[in-house]
Amino acid sequence: MKYFGIVGGAFLGALFLNFGCNNNEVDLETASSFDNIQSEILNKSCAVSGCHLSETDGTFPQHGLILTEGKAYENLVNAITKNPTAKEENLKRVIPFDADNSLLYQKLLFETSHKSNKNFGSIMPLGKEMLFTGQIEYIRRWIEAGAPKTGNVAEVSLLKDTTPVLKKFDALAAPTAGQGFQVKLDPFEIYPYFEREIFVHKPLNNSESIFVNKFQLKMHPGSHHFILYGFRNKQSLPVLNEIRDLRNKDLSFNYTTLQQIGNHVFYFGGSESNLTFNFPEGTAVELPANMTFDVNSHYFNKGAKAYNGEVYMNLYTVAKEKVKKTLKVLDLGNSTFVLPPKKTTVATKDFKFDKNVRIVTLFSHTHKLGEKFEILIKGGTRNGEIIYTSTNWEHPAKIDFANPIALKAGEGLTSRITYNNYTDQTIRFGFTSEDEMGIIFGYYYEE
Repeated sequence: MKYFGIVGGAFLGALFLNFGCNNNEVDLETASSFDNIQSEILNKSCAVSGCHLSETDGTFPQHGLILTEGKAYENLVNAITKNPTAKEENLKRVIPFDADNSLLYQKLLFETSHKSNKNFGSIMPLGKEMLFTGQIEYIRRWIEAGAPKTGNVAEVSLLKDTTPVLKKFDALAAPTAGQGFQVKLDPFEIYPYFEREIFVHKPLNNSESIFVNKFQLKMHPGSHHFILYGFRNKQSLPVLNEIRDLRNKDLSFNYTTLQQIGNHVFYFGGSESNLTFNFPEGTAVELPANMTFDVNSHYFNKGAKAYNGEVYMNLYTVAKEKVKKTLKVLDLGNSTFVLPPKKTTVATKDFKFDKNVRIVTLFSHTHKLGEKFEILIKGGTRNGEIIYTSTNWEHPAKIDFANPIALKAGEGLTSRITYNNYTDQTIRFGFTSEDEMGIIFGYYYEE
């Protein structure tokens, strides 16, 4: 099985608008390398509200990592990560003498890891300016020197090197004619201290039906996710090529946009700044002629300076005669749960198929109250078997089954979701980040 993070929908994450910073002066020349990392990097970019400051941050259940002074070292060095891709690759948060196998180092890089060619989720710090080249190199050298708690093992001059790690964001080259199609969002402004999520209804410009067996994604850093949605009901669609914001500048929701979201069907997407995904050999997703997508991009800006978001996705095609199995999209949602305040609730729902099917990929979607998402087989000889588990609501596991899950007509799947409603309000299904969701996504084919 392959595991890597992906977004689960359009409403992930709370608004993170309060930011902490440690203003204590530190003598960089006499302080230990780790103390310098703490004061110059972690305190300013990581141990801030909404990120890695405290267990009350909305993101804590997904990463379980606090990086404040007095806790950061023990929480990093030789510590097990909750990141499923990193676990599969045997990475820890920091492995002394081994930066390539240290998730802390990998999460600071824009380019995909040269070690494994895998993605480990969003680049950190999410929503703030990327670290400078010198800062990243300082961390790398500290790790390669054994990640000591005391002692100065890296050149302090690196912390003063302000060379941008990403000098220029280069566009993703479009597929050559006959090989595929590109969907893109030209640069758009991400306002200071703002969580901007936009939708743009765009045509794919395919004059005939096509079969997609691979997609490639490239985004300017700071993005939480990018998704191509189709529409359930094609009778009333948004205007083409018009930007529709989910939130107004005063942080209120645009309810016209919210209403349109209920018409979405997930097709392709991801949360990594660089992502390439191949569907199983001999399979492809069919798109009808004149396909249009509701293109969804979600960016965070936790800084005082605006920057531009920019996204490219390539859909690569294969000839129909090479497709042995045509994939369909799974979209199975539970919208009937009720979550009482200050309680943990387990919500379940069964879904049955009326034909024999084989499931090749599964992923999931909840909002911030979803602590664990399990998918079980319903019926047949494997009844009750858990085939999927994710404990990261913001970057849920996406599992590609080397041996597709075979289900007969009348059998199906059960979603079992553990919600921790720590709020004072009763929470139900809804489209804002203050509501909840519970959806099984994936790809399958009929036999």
